[in-house]
Amino acid sequence: MGLDQYAEAVDEDGNVEEIAYWRKHPNLQGWMEQLWLNKENPEVKEFNCVSVELNLDDLSELEVAVRNQELPETSGFFFGNNSDADYKDEDLEFVQKAKQVIKEGRSVRYRSSW
Repeated sequence: MGLDQYAEAVDEDGNVEEIAYWRKHPNLQGWMEQLWLNKENPEVKEFNCVSVELNLDDLSELEVAVRNQELPETSGFFFGNNSDADYKDEDLEFVQKAKQVIKEGRSVRYRSSW
């Protein structure tokens, strides 16, 4: 068990393509959870097995947070240790890929399970 995280591109027909995967990147999880809380006002109380859609502004904010080492310190029983440095290049690669996906007319969503 552990924190598994996915980014997916979704087209207008509902076809899903995985564009990124992380294993135990807790601070990214914390950043995405805060985004989800700000956007959704969810009845679901736990950011587990749910998704949040990212737009170009969200991706730009994520890029700044990654570059400036400002992902929020996040912990959880299954989350593992801070892995920001290990994932920095992959995070930035994801941001660029996700921006391109949106420019192509598809949407991008993040989901996780633990």
